Amino acid sequence: MTAGSDVKVVVTGLGATTPLGGDVPSTWSAILAGTSGVRTLPYDWVAKYDLPVTIGAPVHTPADQVLTKVEVRRLDPNAQYAIIASREAWADAGKPEVEPERLGVVIGTGIGGVWTLIDQWENLREKGPRRIFPLAVPMLMPNSASGNVSLDLGARAGAHTIVSACASGAESMGFAADMIRSDRADVVVAGGAEGAMHPLCIGGFAAMQALSKRNDDPARASRPYDTARDGFVMGEGAAVIVLESEEHAKARGARIYAEFAGLGMSADSHHIAAPEPEGAGASRAMVEAVQRAGLTPRDIIHINAHATSTPVGDIAEANAIRRAFGSDADAMAVSATKSMTGHLLGAAGALEGVLTILAVHHRLAPATINLDDLDPQIDLDVIHGAARTLPAGDIAALNNSFGFGGHNVAFAVTSY
Repeated sequence: MTAGSDVKVVVTGLGATTPLGGDVPSTWSAILAGTSGVRTLPYDWVAKYDLPVTIGAPVHTPADQVLTKVEVRRLDPNAQYAIIASREAWADAGKPEVEPERLGVVIGTGIGGVWTLIDQWENLREKGPRRIFPLAVPMLMPNSASGNVSLDLGARAGAHTIVSACASGAESMGFAADMIRSDRADVVVAGGAEGAMHPLCIGGFAAMQALSKRNDDPARASRPYDTARDGFVMGEGAAVIVLESEEHAKARGARIYAEFAGLGMSADSHHIAAPEPEGAGASRAMVEAVQRAGLTPRDIIHINAHATSTPVGDIAEANAIRRAFGSDADAMAVSATKSMTGHLLGAAGALEGVLTILAVHHRLAPATINLDDLDPQIDLDVIHGAARTLPAGDIAALNNSFGFGGHNVAFAVTSY
């Protein structure tokens, strides 16, 4: 294959385990139905630690219903979810025949193996060093997910881990596309995973006043763009795509969902947790994604927004979209799917990337639920009520992901 920016990268496989379903079809059906994956957390540690937030969006299908007992014991939840999603994506792509040296993996995470880290620290404190699980370090490493997926698939072109908070999954997909364009690989399995539904993480985010405290009404707690929004709802899971060069995909007769057309990235350098309020950095990422895809703003008809349901973040992103596209934003139908899935942290951009690809492929943009009173500061065409049919012909959509640390990632996908 000839390397270069003109190499087309296409999506041939999708996989996920989410708060709405144990795979992509069930998740997509629930999204189109406007189902909420948020519920009261059923864990005894919620009461044990007297957590101020008692709701979340755990995975719909527990990993122990999918993986073997040995796999569950030897993998942190973060890696468990990555394996489940990767296996589905790989099968969905038809299990491509590719030389191991031409197959890569990029799986991002925001937090990594927090369950293993804290469980083994407690073992050390209570029982001594001889009771630490021998695989503790390989399980808690942030690169555990990518390393184990690489082992599972026999991928040798590279196994990489992107850690950029809530932008990790989307950035991983962009890194994977660059691996193909630079001729490091013909096929790359890419996405994000997060298994941080842990009392420390929930307590920490609650201490920051970042989480919704709508404990008495879980299904309506995540409400991006609504005037009554009071914070995000924590979720978990993984989402993965299979990317290939168009040349490789066509040669094997693969089904192609969409083209991964362009990536844009920037940094705010503003605050470790708060977004830059005018959206200067986020807008640069969006503009760059559109330009690198060889598109114009008028080509973008749909945006899957980051839209976490925080009072400040939603306005900052809306400002960024207007700053990037001006009046052209009037024609962009915006979805805020975290209203249904909650916020999957390092896997959020990956899951929303999958949903953006499906929206383009099926010509259906999901509705935002729990939007009763649109914030007047959100000057966008936010889809609500029911999914919206997208037009025929060549179409393009954008996926936005932003993370603590000022990370901004946007990527464009086009119909194929």
